[in-house]
Amino acid sequence: MLPRLLILLIAFALPLSAQETEKTPEPPMTLERLNQIVLALDPEAKSNGRVWQFQIAEVPVLIVTDPDADRMRAIAPVREAAGLTTEELSRMMQANFDAALDARYAVGQGTLWSAFIHPLSPLEKNQLISGIGQVVNLSTSYGTLYSGGALQYGGGDSNELQRELLEDLLKKGEEI
Repeated sequence: MLPRLLILLIAFALPLSAQETEKTPEPPMTLERLNQIVLALDPEAKSNGRVWQFQIAEVPVLIVTDPDADRMRAIAPVREAAGLTTEELSRMMQANFDAALDARYAVGQGTLWSAFIHPLSPLEKNQLISGIGQVVNLSTSYGTLYSGGALQYGGGDSNELQRELLEDLLKKGEEI
């Protein structure tokens, strides 16, 4: 009887101890909070309250939100979509599967974009910052690594450079 009681106590105690060590959930992402994060990354960012324009590592980034639909997207232009070859499109689809991570290549309005798309309210600060970094890395690595930069298989110098950008952005957002 005693071992069975101990097993039950341990089974019920584990979830309690796990809950105690979990971090406090972040508040829902709001337009005001998103604005604070973007301004921490680029103090010269421009916004109309729903759309932000700013630069990261000399790459223009646009964040477009629709709070009514609870959606946001961070995008950066890569190049004109006209003239993309079958091989380039195939390579981008491969990257979307394994190397782009949470960002993706996308085509819209005659432009090839790197994009991070997420529901707005559950978006956490570090997810947003990482998504922006991946968008920038995906844009700058087009034609070479086609990578979001946070994880790559194999060696090389690019992984470290792209990793530095993500770490720098996360550091800027620590105080928020």
